[in-house]
Amino acid sequence: MTLTFNVSDDVRTLAPGFTHLAVEARGLVNGPSNEESSALLDEAARRLTERLAGRAPHEDPHIAAWRDMYTAFGAKPSRTRNSAEALARRALTDAGLPRINLLVDLYNAISVAHLIPVGGEDTDRISGAMRLVRSTGREPFPTVAGGAETVEHPEPGEVVWCDDEGVTCRRWNWRQGLRTRLTEESVNAVFLLERLAPMTTGELEAAGTELAERLEKLSPGARITVATPR
Repeated sequence: MTLTFNVSDDVRTLAPGFTHLAVEARGLVNGPSNEESSALLDEAARRLTERLAGRAPHEDPHIAAWRDMYTAFGAKPSRTRNSAEALARRALTDAGLPRINLLVDLYNAISVAHLIPVGGEDTDRISGAMRLVRSTGREPFPTVAGGAETVEHPEPGEVVWCDDEGVTCRRWNWRQGLRTRLTEESVNAVFLLERLAPMTTGELEAAGTELAERLEKLSPGARITVATPR
């Protein structure tokens, strides 16, 4: 079943130029990171280095736009970096990007190569429609703190992705929750790619197309749908 994605009027007012693209896939094959997924991450780091040409990630115009947006809804972008900036910073260190599992490695590679926030959710664990809203501060967010599972709540006014059960990602695209994350057992997934100006819709679509093509290569026979940017 195709998921529904809604962006609230409050978020549209905050970010009138925001656009997202959903890539839905069913019948995926996931598993532990391997040499192929590791090579994909290394390639993404090389592409990032070429793109930045000596600049820091936050100096890229798209990342700078996300920093401004975080400030606009009350977050501190130097302390809670959007997912694309956080991954890019890790990619440029000696340790490099983390290896998680095949699907997470793949979408992290797309995020780094294109400097765009990308999230992956297990659609079998999503309840109802996905909504991008400004939080009331009461929505539950299952996460891990100090090595133990716990439930947090976002700040009032914070931009969050949520479904009928609670928050799936805090501070727009900062930290994903435990409930819907992709595990090695995941077979059905949705990947969200998010842009602000000056990134163009064409650049967003190019990242989505590359993600879909790599998913097809990873899981031949999977049913993959790329939605129109919204």
